Amino acid sequence: MGWSSAERRERYLAKATAEIEGLARRGAVMAGNALSQILLVKGELGPAERDGRQLLSGADGTALCAALQALGYAPEDWVGLAAWGADGEPLGTELLRETVCALDPATVVACDDVAANALRETFSEELSLLERFDEAMLAEGVVAQVAGMRMMALGGFEAALADDREKQVMWSRLKRLPPLGEPY
Repeated sequence: MGWSSAERRERYLAKATAEIEGLARRGAVMAGNALSQILLVKGELGPAERDGRQLLSGADGTALCAALQALGYAPEDWVGLAAWGADGEPLGTELLRETVCALDPATVVACDDVAANALRETFSEELSLLERFDEAMLAEGVVAQVAGMRMMALGGFEAALADDREKQVMWSRLKRLPPLGEPY
């Protein structure tokens, strides 16, 4: 096909936009930049979400964005996904997998235990193939290669913000996920 690079980009963006909008219509709750290399999956409603604000718009989102910037990610280089749907019910493994795959991040971070459990269930087959037990269990702070993505369970990130020692634990875990260089 004789498309220019600008036309190709425009078509790719239109395709990605249609996919993301379709997922949102089916109940996926997202925030941030859908074309980012890092996906933050949140499973527990925080104060911001309980108040009806956008996903990761509270203290946890602010702290995560600051940590990512400190690691070298661009300020807009993150996307958030709720492990619950727009109806407040768990997202379900099929829609969670489809959304993660459509967003196509290089790195997936489970911000809390509910998100980690949802990812464990959704990617159980891929996790079961990993040799190291801690990776296969998606243990907190362990980086696992799952379906071509780096995946890590942080633990209770939002709860850790209230404790200086726990904040340091979260920071040490996040430092294991520096931005990846472009493949070209």
